[in-house]
Amino acid sequence: MFKKVIILFLCSFFTFFLATGCEKDKEDPAPDNLYRNPVLRRSAPDPTVIRIQDGSFYLYSTEDVRNLPIYHSKDLVNWTFTGTAFTESTRPTFEPKGGLWAPDINYINGKYVLYYSMSVWGGEWTCGIGVSVADKPEGPFTDLGMLFRSNEIGVKNSIDQNYVEDNGKKYLFWGSFRGIYGIELSDDGLKIKENVEKRQVAGTAYEGAYIHRRGKYYYLFASIGSCCEGLKSTYTTVVGRSENLWGPYVDKKGQPMLENHHETLIHKNDSFVGVGHNSEIIQDKAGNDWIFYHGFCVDNTSGRSLFLDKVDWENDWPVVKDNQPSLEAGSPVF
Repeated sequence: MFKKVIILFLCSFFTFFLATGCEKDKEDPAPDNLYRNPVLRRSAPDPTVIRIQDGSFYLYSTEDVRNLPIYHSKDLVNWTFTGTAFTESTRPTFEPKGGLWAPDINYINGKYVLYYSMSVWGGEWTCGIGVSVADKPEGPFTDLGMLFRSNEIGVKNSIDQNYVEDNGKKYLFWGSFRGIYGIELSDDGLKIKENVEKRQVAGTAYEGAYIHRRGKYYYLFASIGSCCEGLKSTYTTVVGRSENLWGPYVDKKGQPMLENHHETLIHKNDSFVGVGHNSEIIQDKAGNDWIFYHGFCVDNTSGRSLFLDKVDWENDWPVVKDNQPSLEAGSPVF
């Protein structure tokens, strides 16, 4: 038993240090009050982030580090690896040989609730979404099992879930290039509510959906294109808005996301490609909004690194400067 534990530890250790991203400027830190992208030079795809009571942050990502890596930060820029959400003995198992993808972290009824996708490449009818809970953001998380599979809920490629609370009710939105759908959850957020039906809110161009409410509008962020092909990746972050949670979400011309219309928020540049699957929006002490997403560095495509950029608002639409990842920018205020 002791030998097995040592082997598992070493495997996790080397997996973490081999899951590298961009190496450029690794030993050339940004000046004070500035940061440089990527903020985490290790592979941390599909990020989700939460602010806890002491004001610090925990971030979770798809498992290039097996069992879902967890990182901690006090400023959104400097991140420390703290462990994994699961172990080999507590790891979800409903999809044999499946990977744990696109976690979504929330604080619900005094518990940290981590939704996750479980899938194998090509398993679009057997993949599904599960839920786990913990008393602390660093875990350990207790898996409560599967919420649903694609073939049970009738949505092919059911992954990339996003939890939403609205007007006292709880919902889950999800989907990957087969339509973006939503459904109401139970009061504790741990099950699908009985006798409810799913509803489609966006077309087949999208995955990695995230809904953010600001003022009178709901904003549906999503990603289009290919996520995972190195320099050939075409991932792009897009957005539409609506005055209703269930849509219709539209672009600036009023054309619906149900027909695959949207506005581009972040696209590639000469340094970074495949920029998508954004996180929750986090506000700093100065009232600035910030968003995480992943991407490849042109000079090192060994992993999808973690990027951070400020979100401004113009005419009630989100804007990232120049619609592309920053190289160097002013840091969040904490």
